[in-house]
Amino acid sequence: MARIRLPGGVLTSRQARCLASIAEDLGNGELELTSRGNVQARGLPGDCGRQLADRLRPVGLLPSDTHERVRNVVVSPLTGLDGRGRANVGGWVRELDALLCANPGAAALSGRFLFAVDDGRGDAAALGADVTIIATPGGGAELRTGAGGPRLRVAAEDAARAAVAAAEAFLYAAAESGTRAWRVRDLPRRGSGPGAGETGESGGRGGPGKSGGSGERTGPPSASPASSGDPAPHSLDEALLGRHLSRAGVAWTPAEQPPPGPGPGPGPREGDGPAAGPAPGLIRAPGPGDRCALSVSAPLGRYTAAQWRLLAETADRSGDAEIRTTPWRGVVVPGLSRDAGPAALRRLAGAGLVTAPDSPWYAIGCCTGRPGCAKSLADVRTDAARAVGTGPARRAAVPGGPAAAPATDGPARAPRPAAPAPDTTAGTAGVPASPAGASGRPVDASAPPAGAAASDDGTAAPPPVYWSGCERRCGRPGDGGAWIDVLATGDGAYRVAVNGALPGGRTAPRTVRVPPGRTAAAIAAARAASTAGTGHPAHATGAADGTSAAPGGPDGTAGPRGEDGPQRPGHPGTPDGTGGPDGTTRARTP
Repeated sequence: MARIRLPGGVLTSRQARCLASIAEDLGNGELELTSRGNVQARGLPGDCGRQLADRLRPVGLLPSDTHERVRNVVVSPLTGLDGRGRANVGGWVRELDALLCANPGAAALSGRFLFAVDDGRGDAAALGADVTIIATPGGGAELRTGAGGPRLRVAAEDAARAAVAAAEAFLYAAAESGTRAWRVRDLPRRGSGPGAGETGESGGRGGPGKSGGSGERTGPPSASPASSGDPAPHSLDEALLGRHLSRAGVAWTPAEQPPPGPGPGPGPREGDGPAAGPAPGLIRAPGPGDRCALSVSAPLGRYTAAQWRLLAETADRSGDAEIRTTPWRGVVVPGLSRDAGPAALRRLAGAGLVTAPDSPWYAIGCCTGRPGCAKSLADVRTDAARAVGTGPARRAAVPGGPAAAPATDGPARAPRPAAPAPDTTAGTAGVPASPAGASGRPVDASAPPAGAAASDDGTAAPPPVYWSGCERRCGRPGDGGAWIDVLATGDGAYRVAVNGALPGGRTAPRTVRVPPGRTAAAIAAARAASTAGTGHPAHATGAADGTSAAPGGPDGTAGPRGEDGPQRPGHPGTPDGTGGPDGTTRARTP
């Protein structure tokens, strides 16, 4: 497996075609998007590293051999497109990437260290980055480090330099603490010993040698600041951060700190959720102009090479010759005319992509699972496809949709969409329903995303569903909002729980343990209970569908609020999150 970093998720159409060719010529013919908007190619020969690098360099996808693994930058994917942000921060991302690659010291950062650039809407800021820069009213920027860390105001023109200086301050704090921390959250808290901050993404004690494998977000889900109160300040304090900013020539002033505990602070805040990514459909630019963008995704975040080429072709023929990947495993194609947008969206729907929020595949995700991951306890992709193909999960996937009666999941395989078709709204083989809206017309996704809005009946939109093959939960949702956690238990069953903070102070339904043939019913019940505010899902105990309650306790099952108890120790790996013994992906890029 090889992971290609895409700072800010921005790709030219030429780069996109290069990735499609790599998937076909060297891999298994598919490309996966990750929870950081990066691209993964699987099925590569173990000795293809040099060949891979020779393909990536000419198109600008490998600008630095020494810094490739630290180019982890997420951004508000609709910045500059829909008029909802405070600034177009695309330039900040480009400058940040260039500064990182030019800074020799930055190569010491872990491959899990994450930068976020937020245009003020709060979507990227909610992803739990180590360093976040956020556009503020009046044309400035706010710099944040981790959760509960200092917040400093800087000039917009200094935003990228401030982010690099903050990373240097982290490296200094990590060296001084003696913990060899990978992320800001791993730093010791004030008044704590050196080991106090060493419970990071691995699910066990942090530090090199205890990684979470191939996913980009691993370890047990943790309560967000919105649900559990702010953590104690870490050793990367305002004084240390300020010294590094001043040394870099960045003027700063303290920003207003959020009040302790839950509740919104001044502007977007880590852990405040939900902050869903762009909903699939048409995204119209504000004002009298005639431009729009397309937002799409693929079932389970896995795109065929043909679909990837079609996205590149759409960007070339009708758009700005650019596509943007998102941390929610979607793709945005900007720059289309309003006249060309609907036809282009129908063509993408005909190729099997998700183009409307009422698709049964919308907001359904999973880890790699068997056979691609040796640590997985189940073939989660096949089980997820089987569950989506039945009534309960399919109807529950519609935002605000009603739960259905229990049904046994029928046989299914993970979908493999047909080749691109002419402009049409018809579904493709293997996809249970047409991705187009119920009316047969493209959906206008310019409104706030479904994850942040209420449904027509006044209930909150159902949370996303994520299937995991083991307790590391690689790639799980990380924006602080509620999500349905479908976890393989190793004995052929799944635990279904609601994790994260439910909107409106709703009580999470109890965790249930179900056989694979009953996951659709359990997911539908959990979603219905989450949106309706009821305390228990249907069939929580002793039900005819074979589910059973799984109360919290020392065995690691989730408690009444869907919060997991003690977890298994982390798996061996490396600080870049790839799981390779040398800190790289299997197909090394020299």
